[in-house]
Amino acid sequence: MIHAFPCGTLALDFVGTLRARRNDEPTEKLTSAADLDAWFVESGLLADASSSGAADLERALALREAVYALVWSRLHDRPLPADAVGTVNAVAATPPLTPVLTEQGWAWAGGADQVLSQLARQAVEIVGGDEAALLRECGRPECTQVYLDRSRGHRREWCSMATCGSRMKAAAYRARQRAGSDA
Repeated sequence: MIHAFPCGTLALDFVGTLRARRNDEPTEKLTSAADLDAWFVESGLLADASSSGAADLERALALREAVYALVWSRLHDRPLPADAVGTVNAVAATPPLTPVLTEQGWAWAGGADQVLSQLARQAVEIVGGDEAALLRECGRPECTQVYLDRSRGHRREWCSMATCGSRMKAAAYRARQRAGSDA
């Protein structure tokens, strides 16, 4: 797998395909249509790689940034930007993926437009619903991953304990060790 899915919701994991947004040089994980297809398959939204093209990638990146703008607005108690609302609503209005029966059970059927519609619809539900109050940004300064804090007591600090949480705890431990040896 080349993509990470720490958020527990695919719309926010999709937003996370641009990593470290506040850095001078953020890391773009969707640099080609093939990367987009890989994300679709790794996310479980499509069983097989579709044949996305440059226009699909352009639409996907526009949707990702619109969703991020909406999430950022909710995180900072700001009005939702009209252009981002329009972009997300337009993508959500296209037909979503279709569930189909297979020999193994069921799968989603469709292409890039249907996957993006599915993601936009999930973003609409999050940003426009009760879960907006659960939106958080990772507490690791270098990370800008956004997630829903469904933890007991709503005290989750990191997008993923396996990555950012582990790094932050290790850094805190090293700092305590240095402070103890300096005494």
